[in-house]
Amino acid sequence: MTVALRDGVWAVELDGDTFGHSPDKDVAKAAANKRAREVQDNGRPCQVRVSGELGFFAA
Repeated sequence: MTVALRDGVWAVELDGDTFGHSPDKDVAKAAANKRAREVQDNGRPCQVRVSGELGFFAA
């Protein structure tokens, strides 16, 4: 599951579907984490990634 900035709005993408649209990244991340918990509770591993954040660089 990926949280990404799309057309000026943060959204969550999972299996081709988008949801949790918000201008606030933290709101979209909260929607992603809630869905990730539901997915994991149903027995499927899930990871939330944030794409497009500024100021974070791989070392």
